[in-house]
Amino acid sequence: MPTPVPEQLSQAVETLYRAESGRVLATLVRLLGDLDLAEEAMHEAFAAALVSWPQTGIPEKPRPWLISTARFKAIDRIRRRARVDLTQQDHALSLEAQINETPFDDEAIEDDRLRLIFTCCHPAVPPEGQVALTLREICGLTTEEIASAFLVTPATLAQRIVRAKALIRDKKIPYQVPDSQELSVRLAAVLQVVYLIFNEGYPTETQGAALSREAIRLGRLLHELLQEPEVKGLLGLMLLQESRRAARASPDGDLILLEQQDRSLWNTEQIAEGISLTESALLSRRFGAYTLQAAIAAVHAESPSAAATDWRQIALLYDRLLRIQPSPVVELNRAVAIAMFEGPEQGLRLIDDLLAREHLSRYQHAHSARADLCRRLGRIPEARASYEMALALARQEPDRRFLTRRLEELK
Repeated sequence: MPTPVPEQLSQAVETLYRAESGRVLATLVRLLGDLDLAEEAMHEAFAAALVSWPQTGIPEKPRPWLISTARFKAIDRIRRRARVDLTQQDHALSLEAQINETPFDDEAIEDDRLRLIFTCCHPAVPPEGQVALTLREICGLTTEEIASAFLVTPATLAQRIVRAKALIRDKKIPYQVPDSQELSVRLAAVLQVVYLIFNEGYPTETQGAALSREAIRLGRLLHELLQEPEVKGLLGLMLLQESRRAARASPDGDLILLEQQDRSLWNTEQIAEGISLTESALLSRRFGAYTLQAAIAAVHAESPSAAATDWRQIALLYDRLLRIQPSPVVELNRAVAIAMFEGPEQGLRLIDDLLAREHLSRYQHAHSARADLCRRLGRIPEARASYEMALALARQEPDRRFLTRRLEELK
């Protein structure tokens, strides 16, 4: 009978899976050359950890242990396949030799996730498949989590992942960073995926902080690889947003709005680096949406207080952003900026127009922004109704606690 797994160890392995599965999988893809085989071997390695570690304890460096264990699991699986299908014996022997000869030193491991991102973001894979596959394989998010984020069913999302894997396998897409001629073409999809990883980590939980740090690390690797304005802009944007992490929540995890944050808690080193990158991108005049968003974040970062914020400048930046990336969410953010320097009535009219067009009728932050403007105008019943709608749409627990608090204050 197997040794029962203590609950504490089981939780530790689950936390480790969340933090390390992306790195482990990326390295296994390089070692094995097959995404499905790598995924199967990784899951077997984590299952083996639940059996082995109650007796031996968690290794000081669990990642190499998991990679090594998964490699042996993969070799066992290849041997079993060869015994069943004799025509695969030569291929199995060749693959086994390749797996045994390929090193997995720390330096190679550090680059593996970037290689896997470029593989997942190959132009042969449809955009929705690129994003879904990368969030699944790089971030370790579950199919259900990704489906919820993109408002599709888990079955639909799973099909996207299956089709993306099949395309990579059938077209023999190489596991490598493309050369300079291909790099620019594939950069937009990679930047989108990196920013989605960062946004998955934006909540204040410990796991979220790890995801955000990983996205910033990937952004730095991209910046070293390609001195493009939008790479600088994205890295600057992530650093500027991350700089506020310590001030975004109370010790109890309650959400603190930007205007109420203790700015002495903001990370000045990240702000300085983020502003420098943003200014460099702006000087090139070939910048895009990430750089403009970074410029908006820089205006906030350079303001000594909420009252001193140059909201007119922010609104002008949103005007430019709308010209190159029109979207209802950008319009909403512009409306909030206009409300801050022209008055809440003007902002409220713009938000009501957006809601009337139903572009944002199911978007929590649109109703929350409307509620705040109604509250400032003393229109309490309307504020309460909008907060209740926002609460009904909120999925993150800090958001739900904040909105509940606002409703209590209105009473």
